[in-house]
Amino acid sequence: MAHPSCPVSGTGLGLRRQFIEELLELGNPDIDFMEVAPENWMGLGGKYAKQFTAACERFPMMCHGLSLSIGSPAPLDVAFLKQLKQFFDKHQIVSYSEHLSFCSDDGHLYDLMPIPFTAESVRYVSERIKQVQDILERQLIIENVSYYAAPGQEMTEVDFTREVLEEANCGLLLDVNNVYVNSINHGYDAKHFIDAMPTDRIAYLHIAGHYNEAEDLIVDTHGADIVDPVWQLLSHTYDRHGIIPTLLERDFNIPSLSHLFDEMTIIRQYQQQPYDMQARHG
Repeated sequence: MAHPSCPVSGTGLGLRRQFIEELLELGNPDIDFMEVAPENWMGLGGKYAKQFTAACERFPMMCHGLSLSIGSPAPLDVAFLKQLKQFFDKHQIVSYSEHLSFCSDDGHLYDLMPIPFTAESVRYVSERIKQVQDILERQLIIENVSYYAAPGQEMTEVDFTREVLEEANCGLLLDVNNVYVNSINHGYDAKHFIDAMPTDRIAYLHIAGHYNEAEDLIVDTHGADIVDPVWQLLSHTYDRHGIIPTLLERDFNIPSLSHLFDEMTIIRQYQQQPYDMQARHG
């Protein structure tokens, strides 16, 4: 059953300018939904604006923001949020997700910085999420981020995430690759993190590739193919929480569309596994 804040199902793909023209020329590509960063498309005119409108007419379109900076000490950018709302309304955007992090203070930091895992941060971030939801008149979906340091930590990432979801009454974009990356970098059990997330809050999933910097340091790049341990964690996520809509992220080193479709086919195969098992044992 589709989550109320994300009324899609199946397998999705992040839309990139590099292949939008080729994609729109395909007759009936096997894509259930798409996702864009609104900041990359809101101000465009001309050819790209027309192509984006055409894509929105063909596929359920979701937005995954980059610059809301929900954990920032700076005030929320209300003017930006109002622009977002107009953009969402114009293009019938079906959901909006953002990162549980901050990327600005007195200026833009150009990276996603971790919010300190504290009770004070839970209250602060939850109030800001509620403000965003009031302005947009939509439920916000927040994503667990990859992080490389945890300043001022007073609680686990699991508890911090769960408390924000509950207090803000928002949805969760569960990024399976980020869970894996953090489990290696911070030495925790990835399956435990997945299991601890509240099923009823999970709107959809991200899955992506990463870069191995060292044996105990993985960098989340979205620039490579998905590796076996992440596929296995995706399978575990389906076993634990059911078949949740899943989006393939690829932001750098973007391969051919046929290569991306091949990875999406693997996602579909994992989504079919429970049904295959039932058929074999039914």
